[in-house]
Amino acid sequence: MRTLDFAPLYRATVGFDRVADLMDRVMAADAPQPTYPPYNIEKTDEDAYRISIAVAGFTESELSVEVKEGALIVSAKKAEDDKERTYLHRGIATRAFERRFQLADHVRVSGASHIDGMLHIDLVREVPEALKPRRIEIGGSKAIEGKTVEA
Repeated sequence: MRTLDFAPLYRATVGFDRVADLMDRVMAADAPQPTYPPYNIEKTDEDAYRISIAVAGFTESELSVEVKEGALIVSAKKAEDDKERTYLHRGIATRAFERRFQLADHVRVSGASHIDGMLHIDLVREVPEALKPRRIEIGGSKAIEGKTVEA
């Protein structure tokens, strides 16, 4: 297996640390990817997305949704009240978990809901006006003479 050294990238660039860190994470294939809890990611509109996570057995107070450093972090920890119960079969996993989703630039969490054992997290991409494409009108040659062009 090949390993890549991104040290020259860190030395030669300023402000691209996030991109390099993302590449580091992608290249680290030896770390096992968690499969619990199962989740779906769907596109609900042109600039809207929804992450649905199966969290059967957890209450809203046991779930945590947080955005930190460009990542959406969903975690859960079950309260320790099951000690008095005796299970003959326990098929509903309620073990603690932490699931991270890397968010793209200008994506923010617009809301979260817990319905029927599913945690739904709604995301929306809001591109600032300065970054949106805009049409530049083309004027005649007289429009440029003696005037500054405003962008």
